[in-house]
Amino acid sequence: MNPYLSLSPEVATALRDNRPVVALESTIISHGMPYPQNVQTALRVEQVIRDNGAVPATIAVIGGKLKAGCTPEEIEYLGKKGQQVAKASRRDLPVLIARGEDGATTVTTTMIIAAMAGIKVFATGGIGGVHRGAETTMDISADLEELAQTPVMVICAGAKSILDLGLTLEYLETKGVPVIGYGTDELPAFYTRHSGFNVDYRLDTPKQLADAFRAKLDMGLQGGMLVTNPIPEEYSMPKDVIARAIDEAIAESRRLGIKGKATTPFLLAKIKDLTGGDSLASNIQLVLNNAKLAALTAREL
Repeated sequence: MNPYLSLSPEVATALRDNRPVVALESTIISHGMPYPQNVQTALRVEQVIRDNGAVPATIAVIGGKLKAGCTPEEIEYLGKKGQQVAKASRRDLPVLIARGEDGATTVTTTMIIAAMAGIKVFATGGIGGVHRGAETTMDISADLEELAQTPVMVICAGAKSILDLGLTLEYLETKGVPVIGYGTDELPAFYTRHSGFNVDYRLDTPKQLADAFRAKLDMGLQGGMLVTNPIPEEYSMPKDVIARAIDEAIAESRRLGIKGKATTPFLLAKIKDLTGGDSLASNIQLVLNNAKLAALTAREL
């Protein structure tokens, strides 16, 4: 086993016994939501996974160790420390490990650590992608490159709607990443169920998802699979409301010169303020929804 990897006893036992395990990221704890909603949501997500027959593995870097399976105390620690915890992408891992520091894992690093541990299914909120204006800024999330090379199924509510969704789909196509709509032909857009863009394939049951991913693994095809699961109808936000909030948030981020890894946390926080907290409520519900689907799919897989 990788000398930097630390599995919780529960996760290690589940993997040894070939029981279903679902990976969870920690950026949503330290950077995605305010305290205490971040900790409460993380623990609720873990419970949803348990309720649906799988073992949760919240992933983070703590004290220079790649953790697959955090304790409630470690989740509380990450939540309270918040943005003081480094947002850790692939490029950050060597230095964080060498220094013995903490890191909140993004989609990218959660996939990396999950693959090291042998975890095949990962539930998150939304993936990163091609940012608006990337034709001049070249601001493209490392999540897309990781999906192209790391064999983990990522279940999300689509790419974050602050992104250029059309270019994100084009990038994934170029990298050979299958984009699956769960029960839908249309790419969901995180806070809303509709984007106007089509997915590659529609699959309607956890077994169909598991069968497709198993075939990919059995053929030795490189990379992961992206499953987009629409936010439940009752929590979906009106497309025009969220679009106005996103446009205003992006304009302010440009005015303030916010760039790089600070962009997404700033935009999500600003959108939460502009929507009177409605976007945070939607964010929580879509994560819970994705966790349930991930647990059911991990059981089939």
